[in-house]
Amino acid sequence: MTIKQRKKDHVDLTISGDTSYTQQTGFDRYYMCHNALPEVNFDEIDTHAEFLGRQFSFPLFISSMTGGYADAGAVNAIIASFCQEHDLPFGVGSQRIMLENQDAIATFSIVREKAPDAYIASNIGGQQLIGGLSDDHYESMVNCIAADAIIVHLNPLQELMQPEGDRNFKGILDGIYKLVNRSTIPVIVKETGAGITSETADKLLNAGVSVIDISGAGGTSWSKVENARPSNSNPESLFNDWGVPTERCLREVVQLKGSYDFEIIASGGIRNGLDMAKALCLGADFTASAQPVIKAVVEKGQEGLEELYLQWIKQLKITMVLTGCEQVSDLDISHLNLKDS
Repeated sequence: MTIKQRKKDHVDLTISGDTSYTQQTGFDRYYMCHNALPEVNFDEIDTHAEFLGRQFSFPLFISSMTGGYADAGAVNAIIASFCQEHDLPFGVGSQRIMLENQDAIATFSIVREKAPDAYIASNIGGQQLIGGLSDDHYESMVNCIAADAIIVHLNPLQELMQPEGDRNFKGILDGIYKLVNRSTIPVIVKETGAGITSETADKLLNAGVSVIDISGAGGTSWSKVENARPSNSNPESLFNDWGVPTERCLREVVQLKGSYDFEIIASGGIRNGLDMAKALCLGADFTASAQPVIKAVVEKGQEGLEELYLQWIKQLKITMVLTGCEQVSDLDISHLNLKDS
């Protein structure tokens, strides 16, 4: 099984298969506090948000997913053009394949061609940092897309579900520490859907990481994805719902704000503007999503992505009006209540 085929399987399954978690993100435990006298104008609602010192039009980071197989270049080109037009940040899929096969470089480099001014993040797996990332590999990844940040994804659950996946996870933290000290751009660490808890986040922040993307359970289950692949003849379905819900991860990691200077991205089951609002109220600085974006692009191209974006903006703005918030920074815990158990 080649990496190219595996990447294609991933995208195909996430947009067409039953690969979502059974457990929920945890956002459904809360309701927004309704304001019957909001005293705000819908047309004046400001959805701009700051992330790593830069203003963006909307608090949505389009998460890493694609790269390295035949159709990825076209998908990445659409996403890049969209982010260029709408001033949104995004991350490419794992660049491991282009470090092993130079033929895959074009599926990544296309993003900077299409988005010369956008905020773009490189992406590499934690396992590839064991022993340290070479200068040549670092420069190749970053220079290929003129990256503004570099994402390290942690996915031990996913790897263990892959028959051909990695089994050694010793040395990743040290590799992240070395990358932070080597890198001239911010380092973002994210999970792939099973969640980052406060204990893990504390270790990462102590290593100097700038951003934690909690990527909790409740969205795409990468265990389900791997177990559903045609080439997986011995699936471990017992672990399909393994992970810590997004809301729990967010509440835990927010508590570290008093000890470290860092930013939080909430991802893992962000599926609409209301989810975004709840995550921001719980302390996230930004939100991120991948599956709905990829699905929209694959099914309807640029038009589908535009429709999704406009729908989420409308939903977030309605939520802000109904809570009396004129700008994204007004969304805080005071606008959120726990439902009665």
